[in-house]
Amino acid sequence: MTSATATGLVRAIKPRRPRTRRSVELAMLLFAVLIALAAYADVGLTRSHRLPPDVLTYGLGLGALVIVAHLAVRKFAPYADPLLLPCAALLNGLGLVLIHRLDLVAPKADRSDATLQLAWSAIGVIGFIAVLVVVRDHRRLQRFTYTSMLLGLALLSIPSVLPARFSQVNGARNWIRFAGFSIQPGEFAKVLLVIFVAGFLVAKRDALALASRRFVGIDLPRGRDLGPVLLAWLVSIGLLVRGRDLGMSMLFFGFFIVMLYIATERLSWLLIGTLLFVGGTFVAYHLFGHVRLRFEIWLHPFKHAQGSAYQLVQGLYGFSTGGLMGTGLGNGRPDLVPFAKSDFIVATIGEELGLTGLMAILLVYVVIITRGLRTALSVRDSFGKLLAAGLSVCLAVQVFVVVGGVMRLIPLTGITTPFLSYGGSSLVSNWALLALLIRISDAGRRPAPAPTPRPDDALTQVMQL
Repeated sequence: MTSATATGLVRAIKPRRPRTRRSVELAMLLFAVLIALAAYADVGLTRSHRLPPDVLTYGLGLGALVIVAHLAVRKFAPYADPLLLPCAALLNGLGLVLIHRLDLVAPKADRSDATLQLAWSAIGVIGFIAVLVVVRDHRRLQRFTYTSMLLGLALLSIPSVLPARFSQVNGARNWIRFAGFSIQPGEFAKVLLVIFVAGFLVAKRDALALASRRFVGIDLPRGRDLGPVLLAWLVSIGLLVRGRDLGMSMLFFGFFIVMLYIATERLSWLLIGTLLFVGGTFVAYHLFGHVRLRFEIWLHPFKHAQGSAYQLVQGLYGFSTGGLMGTGLGNGRPDLVPFAKSDFIVATIGEELGLTGLMAILLVYVVIITRGLRTALSVRDSFGKLLAAGLSVCLAVQVFVVVGGVMRLIPLTGITTPFLSYGGSSLVSNWALLALLIRISDAGRRPAPAPTPRPDDALTQVMQL
């Protein structure tokens, strides 16, 4: 047998290159844009009985953004999960529709928020592409474990030390405001802190998994290992007390404890974390008036319906009005709820799309979160597993905190709904979070390089046949 024949046999037995599923992603992206475009047209038909004059501009703008993002994924992360980007694009597009719907009944000064949100979406997509280009290998982020911690804690603490006129919005000190520009640094801090926690747990997982004694069937950790948990607890209580930010406090401590449980598989960490947070909140309730007010609004909203609980009560009335199927886009009165574009955009969904529409949107979040957790299972390195799980858990906790607060399941927090709510900080940071998930997904789904067979090996296999 000649060398050319042997080379042909090598090519014949070479495994087929796995599919990247980018065509599926593109089809799903176009479907997401069509849904958002139909919703935008529906708002115009309902409010003015004609198609909005800028419907084509909106469709082309949103379509251009998602196509650019798709091309970046096709170029820099070709094996990534094909559903992550379309789900985020759908949420972003529907958020633009809801903000535009609220613009139509807003004062003239606030009627450009949808246009501004589209600009923030473009910045978010640019940041998304930048993360994919810069972070070619997610494992390199492990080198910046403690740098991420310092930057994250700095971003969390800056609003607390600034004067209230530069940091306080709606009672919470979680902003940096200067010269007409404002940024919510906690939204970026959450991504940095997830990177830190993932790197820290990879290094300390074995020590944290050790048990000192068994109590009521639960293996308790060693006392010397409680230091990181106590530090995270102090940071979260500091956010609650000094920053008056219950939402970011719950978000930070929540994803830290869940990641600790994932890394060690010790149920005791969940119990200890829950007891610490509940105990700290109980003490803060009795010592600080603003914490007590949050819980009073939660427990007795209708008692303060015309005062401090007005926003929550109006949101609950909106859910009641929407019922199962909703009033229809453009037919409700979500503008009666203060800050409906940001903190209470979930109430807008509940009123005009009903419980059915709200559950459908929550299912889109479930898809992103479950695909993120699936990425954690598929990636091969420990840091990637914890980072993907942490980013997914962070998104899940944020959605739970927002929806739970608006629906009065937990105290009202005031943080934004990812990809949906009006706000540049939230949108840009969540696009960066999505880019990291896509980068890890690409690494997890990318086939391992197969050794190149020699022609002699192919001849041997043929002779054996």
